[in-house]
Amino acid sequence: MDPVDRAIINNLQEGLAICERPYLAAAQQLGLGEEELIARLSRMLSENMLTRVGPMYQIERMGGAFTLAALHVSPEDYEQVAQQVNSFSQVAHNYAREHELNMWFVIATETPAEIASVINAIERQTGCQVFNFPKSREYFVELKLKA
Repeated sequence: MDPVDRAIINNLQEGLAICERPYLAAAQQLGLGEEELIARLSRMLSENMLTRVGPMYQIERMGGAFTLAALHVSPEDYEQVAQQVNSFSQVAHNYAREHELNMWFVIATETPAEIASVINAIERQTGCQVFNFPKSREYFVELKLKA
């Protein structure tokens, strides 16, 4: 990662302009061309320096839902179960933890009722009980990590 990559990451954490060409606006702020900015973002994504570039939505305001879920997986089955869980388009943010519940992930759905059906499908496919931890309270934490 060079100083330009760092500047891109630090700048884009402030947000992208809502306009016809948001990458052009961001590139101009950084003193870059639009194509160079897009190429650098593509490279950082392909090299896993970044996992995503995009907006954050409050899904509930659009009628959707999300929940934090966890399950216990034996170490020898972990990779297989992780692939099964990750195969669901509604699953994101899958993390291993050193705990009895050693796999944690977020389920995001278009409707609140879909959460239960996704949990049931994951249980059927993996043979593992899914523990559902729906949000009881929300806190805003503006996390920005300086590159």
